[in-house]
Amino acid sequence: MPVTMMDIARDLNVSVVTVSKVLRHQGRISDATRKRVLQHAKKLNYQMNWVARSLVTRRTYTIGLLLPEFAHPFFAEIARAVANGVRPHGYHVLIASFEEDPELEASEVDSLLARQVDGLIIATAQPSRQAEMFKRVAARKTPYVLIDRPVSGLRASFVGADNRAIGRMATEHLIARGYRCIAHLRGPQVGIAAERLEGYRSALKKGGLRHDENYVVDAGYTETTGYEGMKKLLVSNPQPDAVFCYNDPVAIGAMRAIREAGLRLPHDIAVVGAGNVHYNDALSVPLTSVDQGTCKIGTLAAELLLARISTNRGLRPKKILIPPRLVERESTRRGCDS
Repeated sequence: MPVTMMDIARDLNVSVVTVSKVLRHQGRISDATRKRVLQHAKKLNYQMNWVARSLVTRRTYTIGLLLPEFAHPFFAEIARAVANGVRPHGYHVLIASFEEDPELEASEVDSLLARQVDGLIIATAQPSRQAEMFKRVAARKTPYVLIDRPVSGLRASFVGADNRAIGRMATEHLIARGYRCIAHLRGPQVGIAAERLEGYRSALKKGGLRHDENYVVDAGYTETTGYEGMKKLLVSNPQPDAVFCYNDPVAIGAMRAIREAGLRLPHDIAVVGAGNVHYNDALSVPLTSVDQGTCKIGTLAAELLLARISTNRGLRPKKILIPPRLVERESTRRGCDS
């Protein structure tokens, strides 16, 4: 027969309530008792009866995390931070991807709701038709938190970066470094890309530099699209001497195109990305990037969602913008040409 909490309590001469609190990571239990319970549970190969627990608590102890894609390092880091944030509270994360497809996003949300997740964390595709999807979530009274991409007019908690500040900070850094013909590889047709573009434009204006729409090229959000976008910029006349890229993968693709053209980084063209992914230091020319607090976004989103799940009262939506931080490396330092 399966081992029960009562078996563990009897063997250790403690109450079932104590065992339950330890296994659910709740309550004030001494470190010594907690250690004894966990060690004995492991020894007996105790497995939580999630079905029975759900019947008692009316919770599944699962959270749905909906992301545009799995492979992008930004979303991978967020997923790790969310999982680390909810695990100590006995929750598990179900991750779904919709590949920037609004219809697939709506379908994945419905699937997660059908699995009766206790809450959702969503980086939405953002088109206006998503209103119907959020109405269905609200009708189920399932708490949710938006990350990375806010939805205009929707009363919802949100955690993300200050994207205007990202565009402004990256461009101001290039201006301070002496670059004067600064281009922008714009991201996909989502609100955060538009905000980074606004930050870029405002920094040029503040710095007294001319803004030329020919130096703004759509470049998606991948290395491949960044490479293709940079190739279009390289035929501009005059050629830009610096480029602010929507994110780090786009910047890495741009750097490849620059080097293939026989140009030097950063003497001929400097490059700034956004996201500060973990491998930027390992590139042949380490990439200057704007850190947008990726792990913090996931951690704070998990905290907000757990707070909403744990209360019977309606909580006011909370908006948290993470201040960006520039991390300078060789891709914008003259004298470090490659």
